[in-house]
Amino acid sequence: MTNYAEMLRGVFLPITTPFNEDMSVNYGALKVNVHLYAKSGVHGFLALGSNGENRCLNEDEKRRVLETIMQYKHPDQYVMTGCIYDSTPQTIEFMKFAAEAGSHFATLLTPSYFRKQMTHDVLVHYFSECADAVDIPVLLYNAPGFTGVTLEFDTVKHLSQHPNIVGMKDSAPSGIETFCALNGPEFSVMAGSASFFYEAIQLGAPGGVISLGNILPDAGLKLYEFARQGDSEEGRAFHERMKAANKRISGTYGVPGVKAAMDLCGKAGEWPRKPLQRLEGADREAVRQALLDLGLMP
Repeated sequence: MTNYAEMLRGVFLPITTPFNEDMSVNYGALKVNVHLYAKSGVHGFLALGSNGENRCLNEDEKRRVLETIMQYKHPDQYVMTGCIYDSTPQTIEFMKFAAEAGSHFATLLTPSYFRKQMTHDVLVHYFSECADAVDIPVLLYNAPGFTGVTLEFDTVKHLSQHPNIVGMKDSAPSGIETFCALNGPEFSVMAGSASFFYEAIQLGAPGGVISLGNILPDAGLKLYEFARQGDSEEGRAFHERMKAANKRISGTYGVPGVKAAMDLCGKAGEWPRKPLQRLEGADREAVRQALLDLGLMP
């Protein structure tokens, strides 16, 4: 029997999609980033998530981005793929492609266009039907900041009993301490932010998906090791630095901030896709200053 909880241990990067100035996908820059991350020691990737600007990509681009990541990652790294749609048939169709491409997990965000209809029963039916349709194991994705839909504890508890739903990425600003009660050999709750990654690991989460890792994978791994060792003065101080960096970069500027910081730290952040704007001038300097103030600039 596959030990999915073990596969989900450690630091996963919600890998970004670099764009050229003309808004085409820069697959060469993506290849460079994956090569760097393959040598970093991180445990895997979330492909085509929010940081990957999933909703801004057409179907051909999504497929090629995933294929690039699968081709150039380290053989020991695991990939979870964002299968993010508002209809069940579309979700299942892309889950099948992700499985064929070799992805280890399918990550399913709550549908949100008809958010008022996303009740407990509707969400249970959606996730269960998708999980029934393919062999690739499913991770729930709770991101109310993007969708306006919050996965409630009772819904997640019910879905955690499904044999092909093996975990959840929780990116909500609060509540992971409640979800962590569901952690066990057959279901894993993963932190979706550096802001609470440290505490979540100590509460039993096996790992997390943290955007700061795109900028500083070594710092993400250091935070993970501190958390595994239990609470300590040194570990908590480093956690507070990472939390502050997350707030000043991703929290303030979103994906454009992450990409600017990547550029400043020797990764290929490149352009976000419009209508998102590349950070320039004072905003870009603010990102650089945040890294300097917190002692995180390489």
